[in-house]
Amino acid sequence: MKFAHLADCHLGSWRQPELQKLNIESFKKAIDICIQEKVNFVLIAGDLFDSAYPSIETLEEAFSEIKRLKDSGISCYLIAGSHDFSASGKTFLSVLEKSGFCKNIYNSELRNEEIFLNPSIHENVALYGYPGKKTGLEIQELRKVRLQESPGFFKVLALHTCIEGAIGTLPIDSLKESELPKADYYALGHLHIDYNKDRYVYAGPIFPSNFQELEELKHGSFYLVNTSPLDIKKVVVKLKDVEILDLEITNSLIGTDTIITELKKRDIKDKIVLMRISGKLKQGKVSDINFKDIDSIAKDKGAYVLLKSVSKLATEEEEISIEVEDIDKLEEEIITKYTRQNKSDFDKLILPLMNAFSLEKHEDETTQTFNSRLFSEISKISEGIFAVPQNS
Repeated sequence: MKFAHLADCHLGSWRQPELQKLNIESFKKAIDICIQEKVNFVLIAGDLFDSAYPSIETLEEAFSEIKRLKDSGISCYLIAGSHDFSASGKTFLSVLEKSGFCKNIYNSELRNEEIFLNPSIHENVALYGYPGKKTGLEIQELRKVRLQESPGFFKVLALHTCIEGAIGTLPIDSLKESELPKADYYALGHLHIDYNKDRYVYAGPIFPSNFQELEELKHGSFYLVNTSPLDIKKVVVKLKDVEILDLEITNSLIGTDTIITELKKRDIKDKIVLMRISGKLKQGKVSDINFKDIDSIAKDKGAYVLLKSVSKLATEEEEISIEVEDIDKLEEEIITKYTRQNKSDFDKLILPLMNAFSLEKHEDETTQTFNSRLFSEISKISEGIFAVPQNS
């Protein structure tokens, strides 16, 4: 028996049209490979979609690809992940299942405070599944999970969660492997990593879903599994090369030229270009960098798409030395000294706005009423400051 283990497809996750297209194309390529390999079934361990309510365009693409599996005689099984899970149970995964294109293998019953999972049987394989939930809420529940007996079957347990052996030093809640029921293969999703140890396997995302993942993983992946003898093989889903530019800048006034010079040195044709700009600016501001010109150069050199990160680029801040006798007046003194050194027409807004934002929500006040009251106070301040003089 051969099956494909996919996870974290996150269809519909990217805002950039180029990367949204690559996400879908990576999913299509994975389905192509599954058909070519003549797998018996495909198992998706959560987060097929990036949202419980994906766009119509994303749904059309997903339906089309899963229908291709069905037309090729390949069954598709899945569980919900933390992104496509809905506490109400009303998600488009249900629509996929009711259309007959796939089957959600989550099937449980509660007995004496223990959760028993019932299997979905595919020839000689027993498939069990438990969905991922928002903020890791499934972890406590999984400690109570047991598998309904299925003697003689190869047992696959699909989960969308974090296991202790895979998280490394990440400060997140996780399950010890010993807390899970025994299975022959653990088809895991949720962590966007490539992990294969002692039959616990995270397939990785079909396509990286953010800047950092593109930087670290560069491409998507999934796994092909033969049950007898057990053989677990990683399949890389590569559509475009990734070029990384890691630049440190201390003077933004010449930053644009520095970046463009580096871009011109690189072969970036038809590549995903990741530009990470870091440093502490001793001269100029971040806004002095002309990203419009940089984008134009990347386009002229044929880059597939250019992504920029300036989260580690900061302006060197001057320290303000304050001496006050009354600590309660420290905030007022800091504002006074700052406005003397940085004169602006907007200085008169600082204290009124700080007072407005210090408003507290009354005990019996609804959030909507509080927001309206806060907005009203801010509107009064802005109207008073920007009011047009009568003689203008």
